[in-house]
Amino acid sequence: MIDADLREQVAGTARRLAAEGLLIGTAGNVSARAGDRIAVTGTGVVLGECTADTVTEVSPDGELLAGRLRPTSELDLHLGIYRDTAAGAVVHTHAPASTAVACLAGLTALPVLHYQQLLLGGEIPIAPFAPFGTPELAAHVRAALAGKQAALLANHGAVALGDTLEQALDNALLLEWAAALYARTTAMGTPRALTPAEQTAVVEQAIRLRYGTIQENPHD
Repeated sequence: MIDADLREQVAGTARRLAAEGLLIGTAGNVSARAGDRIAVTGTGVVLGECTADTVTEVSPDGELLAGRLRPTSELDLHLGIYRDTAAGAVVHTHAPASTAVACLAGLTALPVLHYQQLLLGGEIPIAPFAPFGTPELAAHVRAALAGKQAALLANHGAVALGDTLEQALDNALLLEWAAALYARTTAMGTPRALTPAEQTAVVEQAIRLRYGTIQENPHD
């Protein structure tokens, strides 16, 4: 059985997402995988008040293993992502900027306006609309996530992955920042997306400088 610590980590991530404004009420869900067991928020839970007691455990095929609540209605989405990827955690939000971008007619992906978005895999696809909790939605999102750490759901919200709950949360926050940047830019004029060559140059520079890593002063 998954220990109480992981259940509390799932609950804590849900509370943090709510505190950051990425979740409202019961709209959203969080999960984490440990071996062949998955801890996932229960259905109907107010995420800002989530506790370990309202996190449920299921098997990779959805069998209820432990917990007093039924799992979230988006369980198929979470289980499908775990089958497709090596992700250790998944968060699904209705974050305001991300959801707003996902509601734009004619937009099929969030373009790369800033190099930080490359951490999510570059441009972020917008999965076609399907009702929540359906196999169709799960299939659309899984396809959109190929090679990505996040995806948008048309007229619905966003999904972010990570090796850990902390990384999945960070990716959800980064996606929301990128979506807000896009919204502000389009309000001011026509956005200029980074070209593929510019994106490649950024990646090469990041590798060269070991960007984003703590580096000790060699002369200290």
